Amino acid sequence: MAPYLGAEKTAVRRMARIVMKFGGTSVADVDRMRRVAAFVKREADAGHSIVVAVSAMAGETNRLVALCADAGPPDPALDVRNVEYDTVVASGEQVTSGLVALTLQKMGYRARSWQGWQAPVKTDSAHGKARILEIPDEPLGSAIDTGEIAVVAGFQGVAADGRISTLGRGGSDTTAVALAAALGAERCDIYTDVDGVYTTDPRLSKQARRLDKVSYEEMLEMASLGAKVLQTRSVELAMAYKVKLRVLSSFEPPDSPTPGTTICDEDDIVEKQIVSAITLSKDEAKISLLSVPDEPGRAAMIFGLLADAGINIDMIVQSPSRQAGANISFTMAESELARAVDSLTLAKDKIGYVQMQSDRNVVKVSVIGVGMRSHTGVASTMFKALGEKGINIQNISTSEIKISVLIASDYGELAVRTLHQAYGLDRAQGAS
Repeated sequence: MAPYLGAEKTAVRRMARIVMKFGGTSVADVDRMRRVAAFVKREADAGHSIVVAVSAMAGETNRLVALCADAGPPDPALDVRNVEYDTVVASGEQVTSGLVALTLQKMGYRARSWQGWQAPVKTDSAHGKARILEIPDEPLGSAIDTGEIAVVAGFQGVAADGRISTLGRGGSDTTAVALAAALGAERCDIYTDVDGVYTTDPRLSKQARRLDKVSYEEMLEMASLGAKVLQTRSVELAMAYKVKLRVLSSFEPPDSPTPGTTICDEDDIVEKQIVSAITLSKDEAKISLLSVPDEPGRAAMIFGLLADAGINIDMIVQSPSRQAGANISFTMAESELARAVDSLTLAKDKIGYVQMQSDRNVVKVSVIGVGMRSHTGVASTMFKALGEKGINIQNISTSEIKISVLIASDYGELAVRTLHQAYGLDRAQGAS
C-alpha cells in the first residue's frame, strides 16, 4: 500500500512549490554549501516556495556507522530493536541542515532547519530501514508559503513511539520525493555530482550521452540494475505519485546550469528509443546446485530457505543434470553470497543436491528501454553482438522493458561498450 502523503491542498500559495535535494558530495564542506545556497537563491529569487532536502556531508554517514559498530553490536542496523543506531547516524543530516540554513541566513534569506520529527516525516518502526507512512501538509507547507526556506534533514523520520528512525542508504532521495508528493510540488530537483542520466556510465564508455528525458519505469530498472544516480525507492515513490524529477549537477555554474535529465511519465516522452540505456552491475554472485532431485517442491524448498535468511534472489536457471535430477543456478548480491552458502550447506541433506558451486567473478549487463514493448529483435541484437565478441552468456532474465544477462566479470566493460554501439547509443550515432 502506498504511503499517505498529505491531503488535497486548497490554500492560496505564494508561487509554485519545489523541492531541491542535495547529496553528500554537494554538501561536502561549508564552501560546497555556499554553492548549494547559490542554487537555492536562484529559485527563491524567482518567487518559489522552497523545501531543501539535504544528505549528510560526504563520508559522514560511514563514519557514524563505524562508530556504532565499534560501540555496540557488530551490525546494529540489522537489529530493529536498537534504535540508538538511528539516533547516531541521523545526526549527520541534522548537522548539514543547520549549516545550510545558517549559510542562507547569512545571505539575507529567511531559512530554518527542520528535522524529520519536526516536519514530521512519519515512518514505521523498522529502524535502520524504515518506510515513510505519512507527511502531513502542515506545518511545513504553511511555513514555505510565507517565504521561509525550509531545510529538511533527509534520510530520517519519526516512528510511532516518538523515536528517530532512518530510511536506509540513499534515503535522502526518498525523503525529497516524499516531500514533493506530500506538498504537491511542481517538481523535485535532485542535485548530485553528475549532470543527468546517461545512456551508460561515462566511466565505462566515452561515447555515453546524457538523456533529456527518461520514463519512471526505465529509471526504476536502471536504479535497480547498477545505475547509482537515484535510489530505487525514491523512483518507485515518484512513479506512484507522478512527481516530476530532474537530475542536475551541483557542480555546474548556479547561474547557467545544464538542463539535466527529467524523469517523467512515459506519455510525456514524444520520441521513445527502443533501447535507452545499458547498465553494468558488479555486485553479483552465482550459486549452482548440481543434481537436485527433479521432483515437485524442491525449488520451493531452496528459495523458501533463502527467503527466510533474508536473501533476495534474482536470475534463476534450471536445466537437466548429466548425472541425475536437475541443476539449478541463481544469482544474488555478492554481499549475500556467504550467508546463502552457509544456509544451503546446512540444508544439503534436506534439499538433496550432490554438489554446490559458487562464483563471485560474474557481472550483470542489462539493456533497458520502453521502446522494447513495441519492437522486435532486441534480444537477437544483444546475443549476436555479445557472441561476435566471444562473450558467453551464463544466465538470462527479462521484463517488458529490460533484458539482463550474466557474464564473466572480465568481459563486463567490453560488453557495455559493445551493446552501447550495437543499439545506436554512441554519440555520433545518437546525434540528431
